[in-house]
Amino acid sequence: MSQQIKQWGMKLGFQQVGITDTNLQHAEQRLAAWLAQGYHADMDYMHKHGLKRSRPALLHPETISIISVRMDYLPEATQEIENTLNNPVAAFISRYALGRDYHKVLRKRLQKLAQRIEQEVGIFGYRAFVDSAPVLEKAIAEKAGLGWIGKHSNIINRKAGSWFFLGEIYTSLPLAMDAQSDNHCGNCTACIDICPTQAIVAPYQVDAGKCISYLTIELKGSIPIEYRPLMGNRIYGCDDCQLICPWNRFARLSTETDFSPRHNLNASHLIKLFNWTEQEFLSKTEGSAIRRIGYQQWLRNIAVALGNTPASEKTKQALANQKHTSELVQEHVQWALSVLR
Repeated sequence: MSQQIKQWGMKLGFQQVGITDTNLQHAEQRLAAWLAQGYHADMDYMHKHGLKRSRPALLHPETISIISVRMDYLPEATQEIENTLNNPVAAFISRYALGRDYHKVLRKRLQKLAQRIEQEVGIFGYRAFVDSAPVLEKAIAEKAGLGWIGKHSNIINRKAGSWFFLGEIYTSLPLAMDAQSDNHCGNCTACIDICPTQAIVAPYQVDAGKCISYLTIELKGSIPIEYRPLMGNRIYGCDDCQLICPWNRFARLSTETDFSPRHNLNASHLIKLFNWTEQEFLSKTEGSAIRRIGYQQWLRNIAVALGNTPASEKTKQALANQKHTSELVQEHVQWALSVLR
């Protein structure tokens, strides 16, 4: 049955399917230590579910096996990504968010996989997840043989790098388990060294409060001033640690059209995006993971990025013309204008 599930998963578009048990004791200890350090910043949801995150049967009763899947999402060549990142007037958006919301894409495929299993074995207990509940998806993927957790805390696969999404099916079926992946980071510290804000405070430990992905997506309030100049042109997420990882020389471009860039968001200028009305923002981020931050945070992030561009009258004028009424947006606009003078 385990082998059949893997074959069905591959036919549905997953690049790999692995299976593991529910023993996440080691990951539970690591999570507790991370929380105790306060590295979750204000993401209170990381601890409010108690042990449900590390003990799957508490989240979905009768779970004894977990099916873990990965799906590649890299939409363009690394050189093109670096060209955008190195262009100060271009908006850099984490490559996972350029196309359709991955939650929707993977959840639909996982549901199809569960239904295919159901055709074979009859009604069984299961629940599918895509970054949508208290699930230790990286620890599960590592145990299921999909890769190892790298020093930047992302999953790395020897044959595919790290540009992929993860999803899980918690199930009551007794399935054959895969062997856990070995770690192959060795002495490499490239991801630690490249991090713009030095958020990787030690190997395998990320201080979320310093991470640009957290600052641009999770943080709802004001971005600390000391991190603003370090953000460069990154307006939604950050991919630096993946771009530098030597294992990503094996990464393949995604064949999923849903992950292809929409509205030229892989190479748009900051001023153009800053001038979007709220209706344009809602329209052009429909069905995208970007919409979750809302228009106010969108403008906040771009204001910071504009403050990091070479000073020009065009940029100053765009900032001065921004009349959004929120204090949050205006605070970051004024900061940008102050550093451009």
